[in-house]
Amino acid sequence: MSPSKDQVVERLRRVKGPDMQSNIVDLGLVSEILLKDGRISFSITVPAERAAELEPLRQAAEKIVREMDGVQGVIAVLTAEKPRGAPAAGSGAAPRGGPVAESARVKEARARGAAPAAPAAAPGGGRHTIQVAGIKHMIAVASGKGGVGKSTTAVNLALGLQAIGLKTGILDADIYGPSQPRLLGLTGRPEVARANTLRPMEAYGLKAMSMGFLVEEGTPIIWRGPMVVSALTQMLRDVDWGELDVLVIDMPPGTGDVALSLSQTVPVAGSIVVTTPQQVSLADSRRAVAMYRKLNIPPLGIIENMSYFVCGTCHTETDIFGRGGGERMAAEMGLPFLGSIPIDEPIRQGGDSGVPIVISAPDSPTARAFIAVAEQTAAQISIASYPKAAIPLTVVQ
Repeated sequence: MSPSKDQVVERLRRVKGPDMQSNIVDLGLVSEILLKDGRISFSITVPAERAAELEPLRQAAEKIVREMDGVQGVIAVLTAEKPRGAPAAGSGAAPRGGPVAESARVKEARARGAAPAAPAAAPGGGRHTIQVAGIKHMIAVASGKGGVGKSTTAVNLALGLQAIGLKTGILDADIYGPSQPRLLGLTGRPEVARANTLRPMEAYGLKAMSMGFLVEEGTPIIWRGPMVVSALTQMLRDVDWGELDVLVIDMPPGTGDVALSLSQTVPVAGSIVVTTPQQVSLADSRRAVAMYRKLNIPPLGIIENMSYFVCGTCHTETDIFGRGGGERMAAEMGLPFLGSIPIDEPIRQGGDSGVPIVISAPDSPTARAFIAVAEQTAAQISIASYPKAAIPLTVVQ
């Protein structure tokens, strides 16, 4: 039987706080405890400037909870801000789990408005990134705004890469709105592969990991940017991905703090920006391309989604959102245009049913459009990676 939240809190009382006098619960450092099917996640508040120094504290808390009966896996993250609504010292209020006396260091950091710094860019625009053994190439599928079909495009692109012979996985990095479990028809929880590692879920031969596997659907994840980045880092580092040619990362939409921090942390080979043809989407997409260029992450190209609609009765093409905007933007910005994807009812049906169109109708014009985009993407990965790799990515025909 999985432990309760109160049992997790009591267990965490065994972990000494930064002052080495009291424990992290009584110091008010533990928050955002989430439980699902034996999977537990929580955050620990520490001063931003001591985050690296206190990493052993995070590891100790993670370890002591993992040792509880019924626990299938644990994600503990460090954050440098108190959650909104948390009581301050001397307020007389206490969260569930026991009385709280906020530590002096945390209070000082909060008073200064301190926030965890994003991973610093190295001289020349380089990035300090984690490394993941066994994954040859990571690509970020991004968008300048929500609502352009980025996640649906990402999963069909991943399956398209698999269809042309590449070992592929997908990481759902959209913590606040994870879509991949539903798009792939996956339920349940990841299994433990070996000590401190999870085995990714799998659908249609595609390996997948998402926060959606770890919390109940519909549960809001009210995390600040640094907590999201920490959780994503663990979903990369502590997952047994095996040997992959490509890991597709479904990025959060927009160019805000989370997308920026993830882009600086994850060692991506390049980025793909998904847009729709109308001007409001193109303007945001240009900003996304500019962000990746500033981070020295090569944009691999542009995908125009919802490009046109083909009537199922008269077979007439209708440009609902205009047409060709993505291709023109790619030409203006000197980027490859990877292809156009139509508005097609089977795409929506596949997303709702958990059977993406590349799987449900692989010979359909729409599925072939995704596979053509995958072929162009594989070529661009090879070009982007060629100076760094002795053997460029190859595609099995």
